[in-house]
Amino acid sequence: MNKNPAITVKTSKQLLNRATGFLEGYSHTLNPYTGCAFACSYCYVRQMPVALFHGGEWGSWVDVKSNAAELLASELARAKRKGPVSIFMSSSTDPYQPAEYAQRLTRSLLEVMAQQPPDFLFVQTRSPLVTRDADLLEQLGPRVRVSVTVETDREDVRRAFTPAAPPIQARLKALRELTARGIPVQATIAPVLPCSEQFAEQLAGIVERVCIDDYFMGDGSKGKRTERIGVRAIYEALGLDDWYSRGAYERVYQQLLRHFPQEQVGVSRQGFLP
Repeated sequence: MNKNPAITVKTSKQLLNRATGFLEGYSHTLNPYTGCAFACSYCYVRQMPVALFHGGEWGSWVDVKSNAAELLASELARAKRKGPVSIFMSSSTDPYQPAEYAQRLTRSLLEVMAQQPPDFLFVQTRSPLVTRDADLLEQLGPRVRVSVTVETDREDVRRAFTPAAPPIQARLKALRELTARGIPVQATIAPVLPCSEQFAEQLAGIVERVCIDDYFMGDGSKGKRTERIGVRAIYEALGLDDWYSRGAYERVYQQLLRHFPQEQVGVSRQGFLP
C-alpha cells in the first residue's frame, strides 16, 4: 500500500452532493476524502477534474475534510426534511483507504448516520478496514449495504493492476466477518479482471449477492476513458490481451450464474442501486 501520500487537512463547504449519472438512483454521494492512496491503475477518477487539476500524481496526495462529521450532521438533517435520503459512499475515493486508520473520518460519519439514519447507505470499499466499524454498521441494520471490491481471485493479477490495494484474501476475510455479523454485503467484481474458473464458486461460499461490471459499461464513456488511461498495456504485459474485451465480462457473468440465482447477480449500474 501507498502509506505515505501527502496529507492535507482542509475545511469543506459541502459534503453531501446530489447524485447524477451512473448513481442517479441515489439522492446523494458522500466522499470523506479527496484523492485515494490505493491509486488503482484503471480508476476512472484519474480522468476527472478532481484528479487532473489537483496537481501531483494520482495516489500521491489525499485531502482530509476535517469538519466532515459536523457538516454531515447539519446537511443530513436538512436533506431528510426534504425527502428520502439515500447515500453512496464513496463515488470518487475509498472511504477506508490507509489515511482512515489514523484520521477515523469515515467512522465519524458513520457515528452521525447511526444517530440520524439515512433511508439507505451504500458503502463501497476495497479495504478490510471496514470491519473495524462493524458495530456502527450493525446499528444501521437493513438500511446499509457494504460492497467490497474483489475484481479477481488471482493475487498476481491484483498486484499488476492494483499494487497498493489490499490483498484479495484479506478482502474475502472481511466479507466473511461482515456476513457473520449479519451486515448486508455484496462482493463487487468491478472491473472484471482476469480470474480463475473457480472465482464464482469461491464467492458463493462467502456472499449471497454479487455485482459485476467492466470498463465498457461502467467507466462513464463506454470504455473510452479507460483507453486513455492506458490500462490495455498491463493486459499486454501479462499476455492476457483477450481479457480486455466485452467478452471478458460475459465469461465471468456466466460463471456466476452457475453459482448464484440470477436475481442476486447485479450487472453494472443495477448492482449498485439501493
